[in-house]
Amino acid sequence: MTFTTAHAVRWPAEAIWEAVAPALPGFTVEVLPEVDSTNSELMRRARAGRLEPVLLVAERQTAGRGRMGRQWHSGAQAMGQRGHALTFSLGLHLAPGDWSGLSLAVGLSVARSLHPDIRLKWPNDLWWHDRKLAGILIETANWGEASAGRYVVIGVGINLQTPDATGLSTTPVGLRELLPEADAAQALSSIAAPLVQTVQRFEAHGFAPLQKAFNARDALAQLPVTLSDGVQGVAQGVDATGALLVAASQGVQRVTSAEVSVRVQPGPAYDHL
Repeated sequence: MTFTTAHAVRWPAEAIWEAVAPALPGFTVEVLPEVDSTNSELMRRARAGRLEPVLLVAERQTAGRGRMGRQWHSGAQAMGQRGHALTFSLGLHLAPGDWSGLSLAVGLSVARSLHPDIRLKWPNDLWWHDRKLAGILIETANWGEASAGRYVVIGVGINLQTPDATGLSTTPVGLRELLPEADAAQALSSIAAPLVQTVQRFEAHGFAPLQKAFNARDALAQLPVTLSDGVQGVAQGVDATGALLVAASQGVQRVTSAEVSVRVQPGPAYDHL
């Protein structure tokens, strides 16, 4: 069995498998009606020794997670309904020479697959104008010897319907505001195979070949930003390793840590976003 589904929803599991499996032997597609978190499920499997390449899709997540341990909110979670978000995780083995910029490569791939107007907020969010459309969470598990690489779990959460903004620091947006006919199955079909291809190219060549394309969609470019350590400056895009460049009074700062929070300052430069 190359793929599994537990329900009658017409997910494009077989088509995705046919597009991906030739380049990723052992690949499977699995769709669950409900799970706490697709990332959590694949990390549990990895700790139990199940390290096969898999695309795990959830029709509903009950405890989705975001970066820095935050809860990931979507319409599906908030209202207990399916069809308000697309949530999935891709698990596979990777051994790149340099891991820097992986989350940026993933975000760029997803944005390219969905809509030309979607922009990227460093390091792992997709924005439409100044509203958050999607987020990415990447986790890894050791794979034997350190030189052999790691098992990587790449989680993606995309709002389909626009969620309630109550309690959220960034106003959300749903994909259907850009593409009124979009549904989860169609979005997944557009994203899955190009995402695997992008990740495999990243493994072979790193982030540098994607730098120009990322900067063309950079939502922070030339905007005043404040880093979580209080440093203020103007965002200048990313370098060939995916580090965010911020022109500050102390000089150009290279921001590399995934634990750094970047907050856009209100001001005249913000109006063009």
